[in-house]
Amino acid sequence: MTETNALVLTEVRGRIGCITLNRPRALNALSLEMVRELRAALLEWQDDPQVLAVALRGSNKEGVFGALCAGGDIRFLHQAGSSGNPQLEDFFTEEYALNHLIHHYPKPYIAFMDGIVMGGGMGISQGASARIVTERTKMAMPETAIGLFPDVGGGYFLSRCPGRAGEWLGLTGDMIGAGDAIALDLADGFVASAQLPALWESLATEAFADGAAVQQWIDAQLGTAESALAGRQADIDRFFALPTVGAIVAALEADGGEWARATVATLRKRSPLMLHVVLEQLRRARAMGLAEDLRMERGLVRQCFYLRPGQSETIEGIRALAVDKDHAPRWNPARIEDVQEADWQAFFVSPWPGHAHPLVGLGD
Repeated sequence: MTETNALVLTEVRGRIGCITLNRPRALNALSLEMVRELRAALLEWQDDPQVLAVALRGSNKEGVFGALCAGGDIRFLHQAGSSGNPQLEDFFTEEYALNHLIHHYPKPYIAFMDGIVMGGGMGISQGASARIVTERTKMAMPETAIGLFPDVGGGYFLSRCPGRAGEWLGLTGDMIGAGDAIALDLADGFVASAQLPALWESLATEAFADGAAVQQWIDAQLGTAESALAGRQADIDRFFALPTVGAIVAALEADGGEWARATVATLRKRSPLMLHVVLEQLRRARAMGLAEDLRMERGLVRQCFYLRPGQSETIEGIRALAVDKDHAPRWNPARIEDVQEADWQAFFVSPWPGHAHPLVGLGD
C-alpha cells in the first residue's frame, strides 16, 4: 500500500485493486491530486492481468468505511475561482475524464457507498458495476445550494432515474437513503455496514477465476432495503414534469400539502439562476450519451465561474456555506421569478469550438 499519509491509498490484494480515500477530516473531498491518483491507479490496473476487479471505499476519523466522499474540495474551488488559478480548469477536466473512465471501466468496479456520498462522490461511484449502499448512506447532489449544478455526469445519471425523480433530486439537492437510492437506480443493493469489513476481506481472499466471477460473487452478496418514495413518486412526477422552474414552484405553492410546502421552501433557498440551469441541463441530458453530457457539463462549469465576472453564483454560494459560513448567500437574481431566459441560456453556449473542447477525446 502507498504511504499512510497519502490521500489515496492503493493496494493490490489477491486479485483485487483496492482503493481507500484517506482524507477523513474533509469527508474525503476530492482534490486535484486525488483525482490524478485515482485515474493513475485505474489506468495501471486496467491493463494488469493480475487485477480482476477494483474496489473503492472511504475512511472516517475512526477508521475505514463510514464516509465515501462528500464531493469536490469546495474551498479549493472558491480560492482558485476567486484568484484565477488555472488548476481550476485542470480539476474539472480531469475529474470528468475520471468519471468517464469509471463508467467505461473494462473490469468490475465495486463502490462501497457507505456514509456520505455526494457530488464528486457520486461521480466516482455511479459508473460502478456494483454500487453498494448501507443503512448509513446519505446520498445527494446538493450543488444548487452552492450556486452550482449536479455535475460529474449528474445530468446523465439523474435524468435516467424513474419518472421525474432526477429533476427533484437535482433541483432540491434533497438527501436520500439506501432504499430510495436502490429504487431510483442510483444503487444496486444493500449491505449492512457491520458486514462491510468482512466483505472487503473476502474480496481479497476468495479464489476468483476471472472478472465475471468477481461480479457474480459480489452481486450475490447484495440485499434490498425499503424505499420511502413509493407513495411520493406520483407527486414528484406531477410537479417536476412541469415545463419551467416558475411553473414547478407555483404549482407546489398552490398545492399546500406538507410535502409541497417543504419542497418549495427548499427551492426558495437555492440559487434561482442555477435552478433554471439545472432544469435545462437535466432535460437536455436525457437525450445525451455520457460523453456528450460531460462535455456539456464541462462548458457549464466554466460558465459558472467565468461567465459573470465578479458575480459568480458558485463563488458566492461556497463563500456563504464554507468560507464565511454565514449561510446567507446573496443570489443574483434574488428570486426565481426574476430570472430571465437569456440569463440561463448563456450558460449553454460552449466556451470552445468543438475541436478545441477539453474533453473532445471522450468517446461514448
